[in-house]
Amino acid sequence: MDNPFMARAIRLSSENVHSGRGGPFGSVVVKDNAIVSEAANQVTATNDPTAHAEIIAIREACRKLGVFDLEGCDIYTSCEPCPMCLGAIYWARLSRIYFACAAADASKVGFDDSLIYREFAVPLTQRKIPMTQMMREAALGAFRAWAERPDKIEY
Repeated sequence: MDNPFMARAIRLSSENVHSGRGGPFGSVVVKDNAIVSEAANQVTATNDPTAHAEIIAIREACRKLGVFDLEGCDIYTSCEPCPMCLGAIYWARLSRIYFACAAADASKVGFDDSLIYREFAVPLTQRKIPMTQMMREAALGAFRAWAERPDKIEY
């Protein structure tokens, strides 16, 4: 099934590889059947490990629309989103995800997210990057202040 938005995401991924600017990932955010934003992976071009195509496209869509909630928007991405991008998609409340290549396809060319998924089930202190909780009581003050703030913007 051909789709112009997915075709654009795939074209962005291919152009990115052929230009030497970054990895084989492209993403398009669509609202009301029109492209709001688009991006290609810029991790190596910007030395930013968070500069995945989906993250950049989400940031740009939010900026253009003046919102932090992209409900009513869909995202088309050339590959199944990694855990970071999937988290961002859920936080942004996009309505639907369309993807072309599967995570297994990305893994075959060196983009393997399986470690991250496995790490979620491992106790904090036994993870590849150990996690240590500290100063919880001190940090809870900010949460209490947030909970009590009558003019907060919920998200």
